[in-house]
Amino acid sequence: MPSESFEAATITDFLTYLESGCKPPERFRVGTEHEKFVFRRDTLAPVPYEGENGIRALLSSLAERFGWQLLYEGENPIALTRAGASITLEPAGQFELSGAPLTDLHETCCEAAAHLAELKAVADALGLGFLGIGFAPTWRREEMPWMPKARYAIMRRYMPKVGRLGLDMMTRTATIQANLDFASEADMVQKFRVALAAQPIVTAIFADSPFCEGKPNGFLSYRSEVWRHTDPDRTGLLDFVFEEGFGFERYLEWALDVPMYLIKRGERVIDCAGQSFRDFLAGRLPALPGERPMLEDFKLHLTTLFPEVRLKQYLEMRGADGGPWNRICALPAFWVGLLYDSVSLDAAWQLLRELDREERARLRAEVPRLALATPLRGRPLLAWARELVQLAAEGLARRRRLNALGQDERIYLEPILEFLDTGICPAERKLELYHGRWQGRLEPLFAEYAF
Repeated sequence: MPSESFEAATITDFLTYLESGCKPPERFRVGTEHEKFVFRRDTLAPVPYEGENGIRALLSSLAERFGWQLLYEGENPIALTRAGASITLEPAGQFELSGAPLTDLHETCCEAAAHLAELKAVADALGLGFLGIGFAPTWRREEMPWMPKARYAIMRRYMPKVGRLGLDMMTRTATIQANLDFASEADMVQKFRVALAAQPIVTAIFADSPFCEGKPNGFLSYRSEVWRHTDPDRTGLLDFVFEEGFGFERYLEWALDVPMYLIKRGERVIDCAGQSFRDFLAGRLPALPGERPMLEDFKLHLTTLFPEVRLKQYLEMRGADGGPWNRICALPAFWVGLLYDSVSLDAAWQLLRELDREERARLRAEVPRLALATPLRGRPLLAWARELVQLAAEGLARRRRLNALGQDERIYLEPILEFLDTGICPAERKLELYHGRWQGRLEPLFAEYAF
């Protein structure tokens, strides 16, 4: 039977929720999320949840020393929250900061630097290190620990049914993500289309996952290749976004057709993996017969959708590999410059609008292996990347958000400009080191690229 506090929602409520994300440009913010692999500095092994030097101890130390509030699932601390930001755990303990919505990239970079300083302060005492890269370079799937979250247990059972690399996505990938606002439905549509069309190019710029189980894997962004084989129902480039008439309602219709993972009722997590949200709306969900969804159920369902760009009450850019701290600032700098300046946004759409469905699909298939060398309309993707980054730089210049030294936000593009100047992506630089100075060993990777 439905609980006494149950208040059913309707499709109209869900649509209103998405639409309420619209806000005037002066209220636009930027949110940045970044995942890191945690490793033991003595053995370079992944870190389990329990133990005196485990993930649980790391969370508790951060809370004790730096004023984070512990969040629990049952008796287990599984997240931290403080001042609009949160630290959460990915399935194998990848440590993620979901940053607060901030006014500019200077604040974003300060937030990232402060976060990493706090991590270092507690991790040094625990003998732990953090590595920013798109795919775990040395560990086998069987070695990866699992965090004690009911959601991940459900996904762990379901993933092998819908994609051959879903468990690798959960346990061995890491990303940097940027979250941006929109002013209206039309603004959302244009930003969504530009972001989706540009996403394979961004994947190429930030490609940084060339190793698997201690050796080169044949890819430059193996993380993005893993996502191609993770669950076609909820991933990909969403071709319907480019169709006439796309808007909040069309995204909602797609979301309702994506199979569910779970429902929460208080502390109880209910497994409904593979079941239909539309059946839930009709009161025919096998996991909760006779009950209809609340708005909170829809919000939770939105977090289980994993396209390359995701709509909530803002747009999430999800196509980049994890990387070192300076690229934590570079990714949102790219997207802010491109999407928050109307001149650059229009120019980017003019550049990308003629790409058809087949070209976008081919890019998604080829970029994981070729990155910036992927051919597109007679030019390497490197040339397209340079054009888009130039548009982003021009957009940031027009924003004119200055730091205390009088520098605008273009300074955060410098790490990717360096790669574009040399014509390679981060993964190719690591491969050069692997075949050169590292002499076919990956231990130096942990020493030279750890945070």
